[in-house]
Formats: sequence, structure tokens, C-alpha cells
Amino acid sequence: MNLLKALFERTGDLKNIELVSISTLGEGIFNHPDFGKSFKMNSLFVSQNVRKIVNSSNGDYIPIFLSEIPILFENNILPLDVALIHVSPPDKHGFCSLGTSVDIARSAVKNAKHIIAQVNSKMPRTHGDGIIHINEINSFVEVDEALPEVSYSSKIDDITMTIGRHCAELIEDKSTLQMGIGAIPDAVLSCLTNHKDLGVHTEMFSDGVIPLVQNGVITNKFKKKHRGKIATGFAIGTRKLYDFIDDNPQVVFLDIDYVNDTKIIRSNPKAVAINSAIEIDLTGQVCSDSIGTYQYSGVGGQIDFMRGAALSEGGKPIIAIASTTKNGESKIVPFLKEVTEYGVAYLFGKNLRQRAHALISIAHPAHREHLEKEVYKRFGR
Repeated sequence: MNLLKALFERTGDLKNIELVSISTLGEGIFNHPDFGKSFKMNSLFVSQNVRKIVNSSNGDYIPIFLSEIPILFENNILPLDVALIHVSPPDKHGFCSLGTSVDIARSAVKNAKHIIAQVNSKMPRTHGDGIIHINEINSFVEVDEALPEVSYSSKIDDITMTIGRHCAELIEDKSTLQMGIGAIPDAVLSCLTNHKDLGVHTEMFSDGVIPLVQNGVITNKFKKKHRGKIATGFAIGTRKLYDFIDDNPQVVFLDIDYVNDTKIIRSNPKAVAINSAIEIDLTGQVCSDSIGTYQYSGVGGQIDFMRGAALSEGGKPIIAIASTTKNGESKIVPFLKEVTEYGVAYLFGKNLRQRAHALISIAHPAHREHLEKEVYKRFGR
């Protein structure tokens, strides 16, 4: 947070700075009125606080599986000059922890040319892959600042709880769970108090797992990978959650290309993936990342886990949604927004604007002028 604030204070002085991130927390971080004069957001996931920017001429989005993001860094498809990271203070041996967010951060550290660390006394020290020695860090900024908090359980309403009960009925004892972001996963967890010997292998988790661990429902006894431990890439929740994961050997934070690897996910028996969606058509096709041309979230790890759960012995991929939007519109729709193509284009690692131009280059010549006009209307220059 402090690093970003300091960066945005230099708006106008800096030019052509590309910002790359997945989920970020904190309202108003990116709301500088002159943001576009210095910065361009090239997001790998669209969280609420960058949604407006990503859908403007000052930003874009790269559609990619969460598990594949490290490939972008390692193969220099998306080169990183500087990694801004958030770590715990170093221990007596000089090792800091990436704390709540190992996910793609470890890969960023490995591949960026310069590492700037915000060292926060309130960042929990977590076990797993997120250990980084001070010799790997080029610059330090010390802070004593509370972490951003999100209480998903406070957003649970009657409809969400009903969905949670339906999902809980599908989950067997000894299952291994993945939960996406939002109130529905915590609602599902609150309905699992009578289950036995559940495990957790998930890209992220929140406060909802804590009572199940404390009451012996989550034991991780029957997982084949990281038996006895919760395996995750990152955690978002309240201070209660951050205290729970602090120096807790029951929880391991691992690189996202491992956590979200379908081979690893499927190796656990009865893997259950619980995710949400924006809409589902009558043929069962699911849209989870956009509303028409408006980029709402991102691919994330949903497909990684839905596929991994489908391949797991006794596994179950679950899409859990309310039947209508807040405006009363049906989330079950006749068809998804159509997308067509003519020819072949290499799209891996490209953002939406770059993808559009790549596809236009292989479109029929008779339609290219029209398509270029549509790209201009949507993205600007």
C-alpha cells in the first residue's frame, strides 16, 4: 500500500509505467485523477478496485489461467523490471516471509530485475515457498500497518446460505476442498460442521476454515498431497485469519503453478471445487469473467480446479450461483455472448487489445476495417 502510494505521488514525473498484478485490496488506491499520464494497468485478474481502469483506455487485462502466470515471467513474455512485494520482518537468519500472498509473488521475485520490499511488522510469517532472504531484496521500506481485511461471512444472506446448504449436501466426508472468492464459499463451510476428515487444497481461503479446523472437521488426513496440512497460494480475510496462519505449520503457502496444477489437484481423492459465475447458458456453458464486453473479473484459477476436480477420483466440480442478479435478471440465460474467429492467432500472454489486433490480422480482409473501428470504440487507440 505505502509503495503504491509513493509511486502514485510521482504521477506526472514518470512516463510509460506498466503495472502488473493479480487481485489487489484497498479502496481508492488507483484513483489518482492523472493515473493515465504516467501509468497503464495490465492486469492478470480484475479486482473491484481496478475494474474501472481495466475497462478504460488506461488499462487492459490478460486472459490466462492462474497456474500459467509464472510462465509469462519465466519466459520473458511479460518481462518484469521491478517487483513490489510485501513481507514480514526477517528472522534471526535473515529470512523474510511473503506472508499472505505467495501465489505469483515468488515467481515475480525470481524473475524481476529489482526487488523492493515493504517490510511490515503486522505481516504474518507463513510456512511454505514464500521464504525470501534479505540478500535477494534490493530496497526496503519499513512500515507498521494493518493488512487490508475482508469479511466474506458478513456478506452471507438467506439466498447465499441456501446455496451453501445445497453445496454441503454434495460434499462427502474425506473430501478435499477448493473454495473461490466470495460469500458463497464461507456459506458452504458454515454448513459443514457435521462432516468428518475434510481436507483443503485451494488457491485461496478465508476465515470460514478456522472453526472447521478448530472443531476437528478439517483434518487433512486423507489427502495424498501435503497430508495433514492446508495447501494454498494466498489468503484473504480478517485479522483473525492472519493470526491463524501466522507461524502455523498446519498451513503451507505454495507457488501457484504447483497449487493450481491439475495433476496435483486430481491426485487428491474426492476433490471438490466450489466456484461462482456471472451467467450460465441453457447448454451449460459458463461465463465467469465478463459481462458482455465489460471485463468484470478474470479467468483466475477456476478452470484449473474445475478440471482437476473433474479428474479426481470421486471429485466434483461445482458452480454455485444465485438464480438472479441484484437487478432481478436471470443468471440462467439462453446463450452466452457470441465470439467468432477466422483463422489462427497466437494469443498466449496477450492482453485484450493485443488479442483483438492479432485476430483482426487473420480476419477476412472484407471485415477488417469494421473490426478495427470496433476495437477503437472499445479500447481507444
